[in-house]
Amino acid sequence: MNIIFLDGYTLQTSDSVLDPIKALGQFRVFDRTDSHQVVERGKDADVIIVNKTSITAEHIAQMPKLRLICVAATGYDKIDIKAARERGIPVCNCADYSTQAVAQMALSLLLEAANDVGFYTERNRHGEWSSCEDFCYTTHSRLDLEGKQAAIVGFGHIGRALASFLHPMGVEIYAVTSKSASQLPEYVTPISLEDAFTTCDIVSLNCPLTEKNRGFVNASLLAKTKTGLYLVNTARGALVNEQDVAQALQTGKLAAYCTDVLAQEPPSPYCPLLKAPNAYITPHIGWKTPLTVERIVDIVTRNIQAFSEGTPQSVVN
Repeated sequence: MNIIFLDGYTLQTSDSVLDPIKALGQFRVFDRTDSHQVVERGKDADVIIVNKTSITAEHIAQMPKLRLICVAATGYDKIDIKAARERGIPVCNCADYSTQAVAQMALSLLLEAANDVGFYTERNRHGEWSSCEDFCYTTHSRLDLEGKQAAIVGFGHIGRALASFLHPMGVEIYAVTSKSASQLPEYVTPISLEDAFTTCDIVSLNCPLTEKNRGFVNASLLAKTKTGLYLVNTARGALVNEQDVAQALQTGKLAAYCTDVLAQEPPSPYCPLLKAPNAYITPHIGWKTPLTVERIVDIVTRNIQAFSEGTPQSVVN
């Protein structure tokens, strides 16, 4: 079996991390692959593994030997799953490998916006506390999470984990979800998307990106939003219109935008969010810890093994 990993750089945390996949057949890994290189590199592959490299219908049509696409991530929005399905090619993803890590990142971003740890750390380095006459040095108020209302948009594994983090802190939890109330924890109340933005203090985006919801956090929705909303995004950057979010930060409509993802990654230096006030941005690191990398490799290995045995698993198409 000929296995090609088109963009393995972010997973190669050690020389041996990909050894379980290497043991399955002929294996080659590229650090990164541009769109125009996909066919040349994958034309003889039985199995292609990708993380964020796009696989289009045109690519699939030019790779006649391809039998399986493995996504080394949960999201598979970079794959034309319809074209793969029409060719009889299963697309397998890695579900639930980073649930706790991503929920932890969402909470960390929110807590940073609430507590300004980085802000005060930097000022301490410049001696501002040392030169203060009082034992307590503050320049502005902080956000009390206790008693606040938080809506989680998309109540899957990560949304549920985030809810379990916030609830013990005294946060009232709401969920924008297709699940019925009986399928939710007893402390979670269903809410509509519009009500989430107009009534809640915090909204966290934890839903997949689809063509229907691309850019749904836009000027129209933000105009109705409760002033001072804290918006958290550890899902996909393209769920929001970044120019509109930057404008809402400028006007104070949003108190903060806390995100680990942007629409373009890496971002253009002209991305409006990079210099927007109260934009707390990390470079898509929420998914990546030593434990989650190990899990991804294990899941990809098992997905390929299951396919080779005639019982594909984790199929999304």
